[in-house]
Amino acid sequence: MSKTTPLRIAESAARDLEEIQQWYKNKDVATVGVRLVAEVVGRFKQLREFPGSGVQVPEFESPLLRQLIQGPFRIVYRYKDGKIAIVRVWRSERLMTSEGLDETEPTEEQE
Repeated sequence: MSKTTPLRIAESAARDLEEIQQWYKNKDVATVGVRLVAEVVGRFKQLREFPGSGVQVPEFESPLLRQLIQGPFRIVYRYKDGKIAIVRVWRSERLMTSEGLDETEPTEEQE
């Protein structure tokens, strides 16, 4: 079995996932929100096994800030010192801002 990269979820990303589910719930299609969030979280395994598989976020010039697309969302993460921190989960058509990108305290580790 190959070694996987530690992965943590910043509070900003955890809020994003909750808001995604709530938005779909408010539209009376809660199961869609649950499915989409599960698909996003499912991509975390890919990042743990292949942390460099995402591409640089085009709005920023930082090689440490990367994204992985899981339509219709962008999973934005920081890869530094052999660790991954998921910092935002945004709609893919939305331009990134620096909001939440400086959060350094992750909320949980994914195994």
